[in-house]
Amino acid sequence: MPSQSQLKWSQLKVGITVLAASITLGILILLMSGTGGIFTRRITLRSYFDDASGLRVGAPVRLQGVDIGNVSAIRVVADPVRRATPVEVTMKVNTKYLDSLRKDSLSALSTAGVLGETYIDINSAQAHGPAVQNKDELATRDTPDIQDVVRSSQGTLQNLDALVKRLDGIVAFIQSGQGSIGKVIYDPSLYNRLNSTVSQFQNLVSEVTTGNGSLGKLITDPTLYDKANATVDKLNVIIDDLNAGKGSAGKLLKDPALYDNANKTIANVREMTDNINAGKGTLGKLTKDEAFANKLQNTINRLSNITDRLDNGEGSAGKFLRDPSFFDNTNQLLTETQSLIQAIRTNPKQYLTIRLKVF
Repeated sequence: MPSQSQLKWSQLKVGITVLAASITLGILILLMSGTGGIFTRRITLRSYFDDASGLRVGAPVRLQGVDIGNVSAIRVVADPVRRATPVEVTMKVNTKYLDSLRKDSLSALSTAGVLGETYIDINSAQAHGPAVQNKDELATRDTPDIQDVVRSSQGTLQNLDALVKRLDGIVAFIQSGQGSIGKVIYDPSLYNRLNSTVSQFQNLVSEVTTGNGSLGKLITDPTLYDKANATVDKLNVIIDDLNAGKGSAGKLLKDPALYDNANKTIANVREMTDNINAGKGTLGKLTKDEAFANKLQNTINRLSNITDRLDNGEGSAGKFLRDPSFFDNTNQLLTETQSLIQAIRTNPKQYLTIRLKVF
């Protein structure tokens, strides 16, 4: 059996081994924590918040999402100046990040996800001041917590609840078969009409497919295609004749004499209009001579006066047009003349007897 001293020595070796393993494990944990371990130099920074709910000592301190330290202390200060932000948070930050930390950097409380832990988030994106020093204070930026979000969303939730209730009422109204939509969904007559319409459409398609009716003949009868094809052939022949200069239309398109004649005609018309604009010839004087225009206007006015007098029945011509007695007398004279001529034709001796007397 081992002696008492040997047992004590064995226990001492086990204890030393366990202690060395624990120290080694602690060092490895510190080295793997991302803060540089116990041999890394750090500086102390402070920030003041109005509320530090969810934040704990040892919580990470992150710069743009990168761990640079930990929270070392959280306490409430009884300073009247800090009445609005009484919670002091002390942070231990690795010095290798000093180039990215500025005196005007902003710190805020952030949460890793909805249910994650709370940590300090430092933002230097808009910071341009000098580098921070040990025991400097970083200003804080306001970030809404979950309670603020819930409070701000109360109005939206109430509106949403009212909207849901209204939608529920509309759905119930529709389910009861009321209104246009309700009748469309629940009225069986609509389905019956639709089914009847579909059946009629199927019958129509069947009739067209079998070639019945005008539309069926139009689709299935090859005569229409043959006539259309023959018409296209005739059109092609006409187009070929036109391109060859045959016929009146072909000559109209291809004969340059027509163009020359048309050009000469246009030139003559242009020359004539130029002469008219220059006051040459009868038409030119007619359009340019003011005296002639005045005479013509005077003549037109006199003719207008004469026609007005004729319409009013003035003068012999006016009476001739307006006096009905003149028509009656003329008609009677013509009638009597016709009677006289008829009588002369019937008994000419009575009217054409010549008597000679010798004195």
